[in-house]
Amino acid sequence: MILVIAEKPSVAQTIAAALGAKKKQDGYIEGNGYLISWCVGHLVQLADAAAYGEQYKKWSYDSLPILPQKWQYTVSADKGKQFKILKELMHRTDISEVVNACDAGREGELIFRFVYEVAGCKKPMRRLWISSMEESAIKAGFENLKDGRDYDALFASALCRAKADWIIGINATRLFSCLYNRTLNVGRVQTPTLKMLVDRDAAISTFKKEKYYHVRLDLSGAEAASGKICAAEEAKELKAACEASRAVCTSLVREKKSAAPPKPFDLTSLQREANRIFGYTAKQTLDLAQALYEKKLLTYPRTDSSYLTDDMEETAAKVIALLCGTLPFMEGMSFSPEIARVLNSKKVSDHHAIIPTMELAKTDLAALPESEKNILTLAGARLLFATAAPHIFETVTAVFSCAGADFTARGKTVLAGGWKDLERRYRATLKNKPEADDEDSADGTLPELAEGQSFDNPAAKVTEHDTTPPKPHNEAICCERGIRNRP
Repeated sequence: MILVIAEKPSVAQTIAAALGAKKKQDGYIEGNGYLISWCVGHLVQLADAAAYGEQYKKWSYDSLPILPQKWQYTVSADKGKQFKILKELMHRTDISEVVNACDAGREGELIFRFVYEVAGCKKPMRRLWISSMEESAIKAGFENLKDGRDYDALFASALCRAKADWIIGINATRLFSCLYNRTLNVGRVQTPTLKMLVDRDAAISTFKKEKYYHVRLDLSGAEAASGKICAAEEAKELKAACEASRAVCTSLVREKKSAAPPKPFDLTSLQREANRIFGYTAKQTLDLAQALYEKKLLTYPRTDSSYLTDDMEETAAKVIALLCGTLPFMEGMSFSPEIARVLNSKKVSDHHAIIPTMELAKTDLAALPESEKNILTLAGARLLFATAAPHIFETVTAVFSCAGADFTARGKTVLAGGWKDLERRYRATLKNKPEADDEDSADGTLPELAEGQSFDNPAAKVTEHDTTPPKPHNEAICCERGIRNRP
């Protein structure tokens, strides 16, 4: 018999169905040569400071620092029954090996190893490593189980993170709480993040607004603006001088540019985009993506890769064809994906980019909770954008000299919409339209201009502006800078 340990009951049920195990027992499912059980999240954790001695039961400055020489572990009080079941299953004489089927990532490795070690299990250990909960992926994963010891380095990384959190959190929290006579929580990630937020808030609160001005010339449909002018009187004088002078085009630069499609989502970019479009926090996005993963609709979300492996070309083609027929904004569109652009096994680490699965064909999108549907559609749209043609455009920058000052006019002409046409159609389906990117709101088309072209006594105006404070940090910015709402 083989014991399979998943991270959650719902995942265990999905694995059991794929393996043909149907007999439900107390705390596990049995059948077809397998026992499938689960951890219910973190069953075993690092013990609290009080476990290391009576002197640590009360918080005091003199007892610091607390640096365990031999780390101790504890079973969560409300999860003792499930731990006992797992321990008994591990030690059954008919169990020949144990399969770690917890989430294929650092935290999943830690969850399983803590239980395995605290239970004193010595049975051979193998690892299920999959990126999708589809039945075909589960079966393929069990046909290619890995030696569990191949993931020792991953466990070491997770354990190091857990111990660092403990040492910094326990010691720093007790230190500052004792110094300031109030409970002050200090953490490895939360405190540096808080410092960034406080610094930005201070910059905003101490910001002093200053006025500045531009002089703008109307040159037969082209508006050319001066640089920033600090004094209103200086701007008025330049305006008057320009209206009595000649503006001459001294430079005209045309550049053909291409905006490459975005890559498929890794977790950070998904969190950032979901916050920008829907206002979801990083944790909300991760929870929604995890729920979709467990429903077999999305591939594994905890990934830092934004490419698919080279052998996924056929899979990607099928998913894209399904998306074209499923997502409303693709209705009536003719789409020829360039899949090779998103394939690169060398840039895939533990898991490939986040994409929808073929399970979507069996799912009524309207039946999903709106938040889950939003994330699933967003991931699907991103895969379509990533495999669409580049966005090609021409920029024109014209510089004029007038009254001894330089004025600049800029224009942009789209030559091929490419992936941005798809993005525009997708955005049109959203209830709350997010702000357009800066480059999307760039200047419009300029009239035909030529170097040396002149304009006598051009109409001019002065526009008044205010400097603006820094923007507050939001979830999207934190995600972009790597401050993720995850371990």
